[in-house]
Amino acid sequence: MEALAGPLALILPVVAVAAAVHDVATYKIPNWMSAVLLAAFIPAALAAGMEPRAIAIGALLGLLALFAGMGLFAANLLGGGDAKILAAMTPFMGVAALPQFMLFTALTGGLVALIFLLARKGPSWLRARGPGWRRRLMTPGEPLPYGVAICVGALAAYPAGDIGRVAFGG
Repeated sequence: MEALAGPLALILPVVAVAAAVHDVATYKIPNWMSAVLLAAFIPAALAAGMEPRAIAIGALLGLLALFAGMGLFAANLLGGGDAKILAAMTPFMGVAALPQFMLFTALTGGLVALIFLLARKGPSWLRARGPGWRRRLMTPGEPLPYGVAICVGALAAYPAGDIGRVAFGG
């Protein structure tokens, strides 16, 4: 199982980049991306040498993140795909990297909001150029692709977690 540790640990970064790009282009994060993470968590955790208790705690943290995400979705503060990818990434963080994950996600979310607020107030001729997905991103009043912040937060915090240390040789 140790031979699979590195490849399994790299699943989160690959899915995170794909999810962020997909969110920017479509304002959606496909369910299969969250499903891949959920399916990979236990094998990746076992390959990384995590104890069963730590794996169970990671799964519980993911469930709690799902409930929090559902609440934010119900309040229209987070998209459904964002809530699901947040919940699917959380177990990979474990207790060690969870505070960093939440902090980096919040900081990146604030930065994304500021960038789009400023860009959307720019000249209309600039906002009207480019492909359809870019024009939608630049349209005032459109939602923000918060999945980008979640994915950046995950990528920034992941090396501090048990599985991430395996992926990044920490």
